[in-house]
Amino acid sequence: MKKIVLIVVGLFVAVVAFSGCGYNSMVKLDEDVKTKWNQVETQYQRRADLIPNLVSTVKGAAKFENETLTNVIEARSKATQITIDPDKLTEENIAKFQAAQGQVTQALGKLMVLTENYPQLQATQQFSDLSAQLEGTENRIAVARKDFNDSVQIYNTKVRSFPNNLTAGIFGFSQKAGFKADAGSQNAPTVAF
Repeated sequence: MKKIVLIVVGLFVAVVAFSGCGYNSMVKLDEDVKTKWNQVETQYQRRADLIPNLVSTVKGAAKFENETLTNVIEARSKATQITIDPDKLTEENIAKFQAAQGQVTQALGKLMVLTENYPQLQATQQFSDLSAQLEGTENRIAVARKDFNDSVQIYNTKVRSFPNNLTAGIFGFSQKAGFKADAGSQNAPTVAF
């Protein structure tokens, strides 16, 4: 009986020792996910900060397109109100954030299509500069989202792997959600000439 108790205690100590090593790495990976999430939010904020200048520039040239401009402003307002605590990166929270940002993307897309009807607007340096900054920001957003998803994948793999999953369960490390492709993105766009 003593041997069985010693074996069980020995196994328990071994599991705790192995999983204890995983604790520090889980903390590090969790902090990396939070840092990457902050970068995502920073890039979306950069885009939100560009929108008022873009709207003001377009407003002067496209006086009769108030509905489109209003939609952009409203989408920006809704999107900036949605924030997520990095400790609560659940699928539901990420989906809400992504949906709000998707509305901004759609509204900006309509605004940019609208500007094609105003060649004098496209010829201005201010509009050209803002368009270039917006395009660069969209690229930064894509990179930040990819980096965040990569970080989430590494973290989730660690949290789910044995014996780290034991430590994760004991200390409350749970899986985090990443960004998913927008609905319909698997379909190729239709191009007609």
